[in-house]
Amino acid sequence: MGVYLSTPKTDKLSADGENSRLRFGLSSMQGWRTTMEDAHAALPDLDDCTSFFGVYDGHGGKGVSKFCARHLHKQVLRNDANSSGDLAASVHKAFLRMDEMMKGQRGWRELTELGDKGNKISGMLEGIIWPPKGGDSDKIEEDWDTEEGPNSSFPGPTSGSTACVAVIRNDQLIVANAGDSRCVISRKGQAYNLSTDHKPNLEEEKERILGAGGFIVAGRVNASLNLSRAIGDMELKQNELLPAERQIVTAEPELKTVQLSEDDEFIVLACDGIWDCMSSQEVVDFVHKQLKTEDKLSSVCEKLLNRCVAPTSGGEGCDNMTVIVVQFKKPASAVATSSTEQSAATAEEMRPNELDGPPCCGALTGG
Repeated sequence: MGVYLSTPKTDKLSADGENSRLRFGLSSMQGWRTTMEDAHAALPDLDDCTSFFGVYDGHGGKGVSKFCARHLHKQVLRNDANSSGDLAASVHKAFLRMDEMMKGQRGWRELTELGDKGNKISGMLEGIIWPPKGGDSDKIEEDWDTEEGPNSSFPGPTSGSTACVAVIRNDQLIVANAGDSRCVISRKGQAYNLSTDHKPNLEEEKERILGAGGFIVAGRVNASLNLSRAIGDMELKQNELLPAERQIVTAEPELKTVQLSEDDEFIVLACDGIWDCMSSQEVVDFVHKQLKTEDKLSSVCEKLLNRCVAPTSGGEGCDNMTVIVVQFKKPASAVATSSTEQSAATAEEMRPNELDGPPCCGALTGG
């Protein structure tokens, strides 16, 4: 049956968590695909005032998505510590840093460890001959030390991954996206897209692809990739005359910053396996409805996956699926001290024109 199983794999990996500012639930499911290439990160306490959530939709293998889930948030913190608190700039650097870190012997080794079983065996054998340097993989990398070995000239992976992350610090929300995963916010029940689905047919994307020497056939970059931004895919980033931001495919994220108000209820981050099946507004409506009867946000996510999975293989509803719902808690003090003037100011900060057009309704293009 090619890239599909005979029956979908519907068992789910789910989790819940919270702190004083928010609570979250997540769930992921392999579905009809023969392998699971999605990954995610959910850290409500990245530091004392910052939360981090990310979905990574891999293609061509699971190594890059899992690499991002392991390392991207650590690089955000490392950059933030060295950038005078410019969180958006730190996130931007972290995305581009992933491509740099995946090169060379150490990048090859980690990708092999995180990838498919066949490659993992060769990686284990090589590790006996060229053992990696010691260290705690959960710690923030102070530096990315190089390693010697037969893959020191490794140019980076030919597989890749989307990355859509939400970083929340105090009442500021920063969304960074590269690829066609998506982040949506519910504001008084209305869905607003906080990211763009990066497809080759978008004018800005097409201009960059053609300018870097690439081409588009049937909606695919170089007749291969059906999205125009991704981490990895290094064979599409080989123009030595151009910076990383101008390559045929780029890992540069599109950033959006929102000042959260009391009207902001939750955000949904999900890979395109969800958005292929439901519009942004349909997902927001679905979550609202489920919140009336479900206490656990992971249960809401699981029901969303069940809603999207196709009854038969082929077409929409057959992709890997991952979704994270983050619900904002409403501090009693903030509600008590809010004024008409403050409400007007915060509402103006997130009007539809800031969010690239009117609220989402109906089917969305490029999902």
